[in-house]
Amino acid sequence: MPEKKHEIVNGKNITLGTCYYPEQWDKKLWPEDLDRMLAAGIRVIRIAEFAWNKFEPREGEFTFEFFDEFMELAKEKGMKVIFCTPTATPPAWLSSKYPEILNADKDGNLLRHGNRRHYNYNSPIYRAFITKLVEQLGVHYGAHPSIIGWQLDNELNCETDEFYSESDSRAFRRFLQEKYGSLDALNEAWGTAFWNQTYTDWEEVDVPRRTNNDATNPHRLLDYTRFVSESTCSFAKLQADILRKYIKVGDFITTNGIFNRIDYQRMMNESLDFITYDSYPDFAYGLDSYDAKDSFKDRWWSKNLTEVRAISPVFGIMEQQSGANGWNCRLEAPTPKPGQLTLWTMQSIAHGSDFISYFRWRTSIMGTEIYWHGILDYSGRDNRRLKEVTEVHEKIGKLQQAAGAEYSAKVGILRDYDNNWDTNYDNWHRRVEKFSQDSLFMAFQKLHTPFDYVYLKEDLKAEELNKYEVLFYPHATILTKERMALLEEYVAAGGKLVMGCRTGYKDLTGKCVMDTLPGLAAKVTGTDIPEYSFVSPEDGHVLAEWDGEKIEAAIFNDLLMPVGEKAEVLGTYTDSYYAGTPALIRNRFGKGEAYYFGGAFGVDTAEVFAKKLGVAEPYRDYIELPESCEIAVREKEGRKFFFVLNYQSCEVEIVLKKSVLDLFAESRTEGKTILKPYEAKVYEL
Repeated sequence: MPEKKHEIVNGKNITLGTCYYPEQWDKKLWPEDLDRMLAAGIRVIRIAEFAWNKFEPREGEFTFEFFDEFMELAKEKGMKVIFCTPTATPPAWLSSKYPEILNADKDGNLLRHGNRRHYNYNSPIYRAFITKLVEQLGVHYGAHPSIIGWQLDNELNCETDEFYSESDSRAFRRFLQEKYGSLDALNEAWGTAFWNQTYTDWEEVDVPRRTNNDATNPHRLLDYTRFVSESTCSFAKLQADILRKYIKVGDFITTNGIFNRIDYQRMMNESLDFITYDSYPDFAYGLDSYDAKDSFKDRWWSKNLTEVRAISPVFGIMEQQSGANGWNCRLEAPTPKPGQLTLWTMQSIAHGSDFISYFRWRTSIMGTEIYWHGILDYSGRDNRRLKEVTEVHEKIGKLQQAAGAEYSAKVGILRDYDNNWDTNYDNWHRRVEKFSQDSLFMAFQKLHTPFDYVYLKEDLKAEELNKYEVLFYPHATILTKERMALLEEYVAAGGKLVMGCRTGYKDLTGKCVMDTLPGLAAKVTGTDIPEYSFVSPEDGHVLAEWDGEKIEAAIFNDLLMPVGEKAEVLGTYTDSYYAGTPALIRNRFGKGEAYYFGGAFGVDTAEVFAKKLGVAEPYRDYIELPESCEIAVREKEGRKFFFVLNYQSCEVEIVLKKSVLDLFAESRTEGKTILKPYEAKVYEL
C-alpha cells in the first residue's frame, strides 16, 4: 500500500482511538478524561456526530463556543480529533417547523422526532440546512490543528434503509426520468403489462407503497433500491464536496458502518479517502438470532470485515466494541470476557484495519443507549476493560511494522450490487445466496483459507482478478455481457471460475431472460440447463457424486447437460427422479477452467471444492491449527504477518512448522504452542 499523508490509515502506523461526547458530560470531566485516554494509549477521539444544537441552537443562529472550548483543551493535551458532521440527528426546531424533512413509513405517516436518522435524504429543505451547517463547520474548523479527519453523518442507512416521504417520491420520479427517458421505456423495463400496472403519467409513479399481501412489482423494487443508493451517495457527496474546500491538506474524509442499499464502491470513489466500520462481534451473542450451537458466533464478524476490505483494502474501525451492548428497547449483548476485547481488536487489524476506535469512552447515563457500554462504566472508575485497552496499546506498539500491509488471499468470492439488492425482494434468490455465502465463509474458515470479496465494478480490470487462483460466483442470477466478458478473460488467462445453480436467468431489470440457461454464462461454463427445481422436502438432501465422493447439492437443483468438446461431466446426482443426471460440469476455456455446479454450496460441499481445486490450507507448511482458530495473513514489502486468533474459551494447541518471530513476545519460536482462551498471536515469517 502506498503511504498516505493522513495521520491514520497512512501505511505507517496503527493507532488507537475512542468515541467521546463532550456535550453529554460535565466540563470538569474533560481534562481528566483526555489525560486518562492518553495514558491508556488512545491518541484520537471522534466527536460531534449528534451535536447539531451545539452549533445551531436556533434556525440560522450559529455558535461555536462550546466546541471551541473543548477543541482548545484537545489541542492543549495533544489529542487528535475526528470531527463529524452532525446531520444524523436534525434538531427539534427543524423537525417541528419543517416536517417535510422527515422520513415516512410505507403509508406516508411521518416518522417523528425523538430517535435518530428520522430525516430523508431528498428533502430540498434538509439539504439546504445541511449545506449551511457543513459550510459553517468547514469554515470554522477546517484549519484546526487538532483535527485530522472528518466523518460524514453517522451510519448512513442504519435504523432504516427505506424512504417513503413525498420528497422521495418526487426524487424517485426524477431518477427514473433520467434513467429511462420515457414512460414507455419505464413500462417496458418494469413489465407493467403484468397485472395491469401500466403508467400513463409520471405523477402516477411513487416510491413503493403498501399493497395487499405487501406484494409489489419486483422490477420497481430493484430500481427503488438503486434509487436509495443514489440518494445516499449524493447526500454523502454533498457534504464531502463542501468539506474539501476547507479542510487541511492531509485531513481525510470517511464515513462509518456498512449497511444495505448503498453502493459503497461508488461512495468511496466520489467522497471518501477510506471507509471505517463499526464492529460489534458480541451481537452474535445478543441478537434474536443467537444460536447456542453456532460455534462461529463472534467469528462471523470476520465475514463483515472481509466486506469492508472489499471497499478499502486498508481501513479503519470507527466503533470497536468495548463493553456490553443494548438499548432500552432492543438488543441485549453481554460484556466482553477477559481477552475478547483484545481478540476482537486483533481480528479487525488482521483483516486490514490500521485504526481502532473503541465505542465509547464513558457509558452514557441517559437516553436510549444506557446499556450500550463503553470502556468505562457509569462511575468512570478504573476497570478491567480499561486495563485491557492499555495492554492492547502495548501490543500494537509491537505491530507498527505491519501498518499498511494488505490482506493476502488466493481465493475470491465475486459480488455485485445488482445481485446483492435482488435478494432483498426475491425469496428464491435470497435463499440460495445466503446459504451459499454463509457456507463458503464457514468452509474457508475451517480450512484456514483466507479469501476476499471482489466487487465486479465498472472499472475492474481482468488483470486485477488474475491474482486469484479460484473465483466463486455462487448464484449470479443477474448477469451482464460486460461482467461475463471480464470473467471469460479471467478464465482464458488461466483462472478457475466456479458458478452455482440459478445463474444467469435475469437481466438488469430483474426480468427473467428467454435464453436457454444459464444464459450469458453458457459459453464459459459449457453448460445447458434443460430443467430445474427446488429440492422437494420429500427428497431430503439431494446428493451428487464427484470422483466417488458424495457432496450435497442443496436447496435448488439445475439439471445439466455438457455443451462442446471441452465440457465434461465431473459429477452426477444420486437422488430423486433425476439420479444419474449431470450435476457438475467442467469446461476448459482458454488456459483456464470454469465449473458449473447445479446446487447451492453447503459447508461440506464448499470444502470439497476448495480441496479439489487446490486452494485449501495454503499455509499448511507453516502452521497447523485447530478448526476453532482463524488465520489471516497481511503482507508488506515481502514480509508476512500471520495473525492467529483463538475464539474459544479454552486453551488450544497450534504447531509452528517453521521458526517465526513472535511479535508480542519479541522472540523466535517454533513447534507446539499453547494459545490461552481468546488469545491472539501475531507472527512474522
